[in-house]
Amino acid sequence: MAVDKEISAPVVNGNDAVTGHIISTTIGGKNGEHKQTISYMAERVVGTGSFGVVFQAKCLETGETVAIKKVLQDKRYKNRELQLMRTMDHPNVISLKHCFYSTTSKNELFLNLVMEYVPETMYQVLKHYSNVNQRMPLIYVKLYTYQIFRGLAYMHTVAGVCHRDLKPQNLLVDPLTHQAKICDFGSAKMLVKGEVNIAYICSRFYRAPELIFGATEYTTSIDIWSAGCVLAELLLGQPLFPGENAVGQLVEIIKVLGTPTREEIRGMNPSYTDFRFPQIKAHPWHKVFHKRMPPEAIDLASRLLQYSASLRYTALEACAHPFFDELREANARLPNGRPLPPLFNFKQELSGASPELVNKLIPEHLRRHMDLNFLHPSVT
Repeated sequence: MAVDKEISAPVVNGNDAVTGHIISTTIGGKNGEHKQTISYMAERVVGTGSFGVVFQAKCLETGETVAIKKVLQDKRYKNRELQLMRTMDHPNVISLKHCFYSTTSKNELFLNLVMEYVPETMYQVLKHYSNVNQRMPLIYVKLYTYQIFRGLAYMHTVAGVCHRDLKPQNLLVDPLTHQAKICDFGSAKMLVKGEVNIAYICSRFYRAPELIFGATEYTTSIDIWSAGCVLAELLLGQPLFPGENAVGQLVEIIKVLGTPTREEIRGMNPSYTDFRFPQIKAHPWHKVFHKRMPPEAIDLASRLLQYSASLRYTALEACAHPFFDELREANARLPNGRPLPPLFNFKQELSGASPELVNKLIPEHLRRHMDLNFLHPSVT
């Protein structure tokens, strides 16, 4: 059911309780199209936070399961998450179906973001493996992290959006198709060069070192650091940098990367002059992971987790890394023999890429059938 995302969101009277009640809203009615009522039966809460609540709901008209994020709306401001989600459309980014406002008996206004429903988070998948004392099979590590980077490539280069809170809890996985999607844009922002941003952002274990140093003019490469932490966690089965607080976080990073040089600190935050750290040598990356770890996995982690933001790979460079070559093989399949989720249906995110990068990203067996003209439009 195609729904116009640009609807002027109607206001409905919602029940204060979340599960078990029905919310109805009207869509359409613009430009002479007929109005349509859609009703959602809230079934269960799947997440709560400082923002509000996310629940699983069923659309009574179509039987489709959706996720609805319900957030308290300050009437003075536009909701940034809604603005950003309206601009994005990518297989590895959660999609917004539509939205509406609801009021409670206390006359509080809530914004309801209706999104596609994906059953599991990467956090739950990781927990499942750690409960049975196993490592995640490498094929899934490759599949999930590749799709995260593909979603980030689209967000960073096409939509201009920095997620700013990438972590396993904000990555969704469909257990049947193994498609992965980035979700929760509550902290996301379009970064503008020269504009100041808050440094106290992103969950601690996944927070880039420049943020810990209080940088306010960072780039989308803070998401690349977070994605590197997620890759390491999928490989290790536990967080790579589990700091108890900001200082502890920095200590955990220094234990692996070694003490940053004065130049690196200046690069992370030019106004940070208080330089007093124990001089610690970098721990070799191959010793961070176990002996049987493929060298490509270690190489990719080392290229993402660097103090210098400008030296970190971009999301597209990460996608092209040899660690993901297995996914590009003509006969690549899931362990159960089923096909992999779509991984090469690139759109605008390749438009700025070099021909060499495009050749790496699109497997030869597909290149013959694909129209790649959109990458190099003829100049008229």
